[in-house]
Amino acid sequence: MKYFVMISLTGAFALWLVVSGQGAQVMTALGTLSAPLLLLLFAGMIVTYLLRALRVYYEFGDATRGRFGACLKLVLTHNALVNVLPMRAGELSFPVLLKREFAVPMMRSGGSLLWLRAQDAIILATLSVLVWPGLALALRMAGVSLLIIGGILLPHVAQRLLAKFSTGKLGDACAALADSAHHARIGWLWTIANWVVKLMVLSLVFAQLLAADWQVGAAGAVGGELAAILPVQGVAGIGSYEAGAAAALALSDIAWADGLKAAFSLHLLVLASALVSAGMALLASAIFRNRVASDDARTDKSSQES
Repeated sequence: MKYFVMISLTGAFALWLVVSGQGAQVMTALGTLSAPLLLLLFAGMIVTYLLRALRVYYEFGDATRGRFGACLKLVLTHNALVNVLPMRAGELSFPVLLKREFAVPMMRSGGSLLWLRAQDAIILATLSVLVWPGLALALRMAGVSLLIIGGILLPHVAQRLLAKFSTGKLGDACAALADSAHHARIGWLWTIANWVVKLMVLSLVFAQLLAADWQVGAAGAVGGELAAILPVQGVAGIGSYEAGAAAALALSDIAWADGLKAAFSLHLLVLASALVSAGMALLASAIFRNRVASDDARTDKSSQES
């Protein structure tokens, strides 16, 4: 059923693009973006990748110390897979890559991923409440306060779970979650910075595409990202991301078709950033490995001749 919904979402969106003739307008909209804005977008996305790599580097410091480049490659690969694989299947690459690159146990990295997504959800929800169109100030303040309290209590909940379930596989999972929660303070710093930078650059591009102000762009960025964390999505998020962004933009009186076109244009840029960055990281890693292997071979040959 999930795969049926996934294919239906993307198929319906693709059909709308073709039948309505909006596909050509999407390309035209992309052509209206200025070079400085595109540079700002891609620079901002790179900053978010670096911030996520820092989170991994500091959380698994016992295994990752001195290997920030490997952490960055891991984050870029994981990010690309999350963006293109259906139904968030790319998330599974995180524990697999951590085990392969740093010999981190799967249970430990799984707890870290769960904790990271909990932080993402709280921070994104908080930013959503701050920028969501039409909310009264009292509701904004109440929502932000509740979410901050929830974030503060999360590490204590993890510790309580560990104390209650201390044996078996469930105990291992709780221990891994509690271990990740132990790094909550520094983890919150990297995660907040990541989301602030990401939503800022996405908001600016949305605003440019829609010829609207920054607040309208922020609503579209938040709507798209909220749709991106749902368990049921389109292929590579196409269709679901656009629908979430357009629904949020509709609250600011942006026409549904205009919201869909702007969201699809931005979505293409984000996908391109994820795939190109991951490809460059893998290429750089392969070149580095070949160079090291070549240097080792020359060293061995010199030793033998001596």
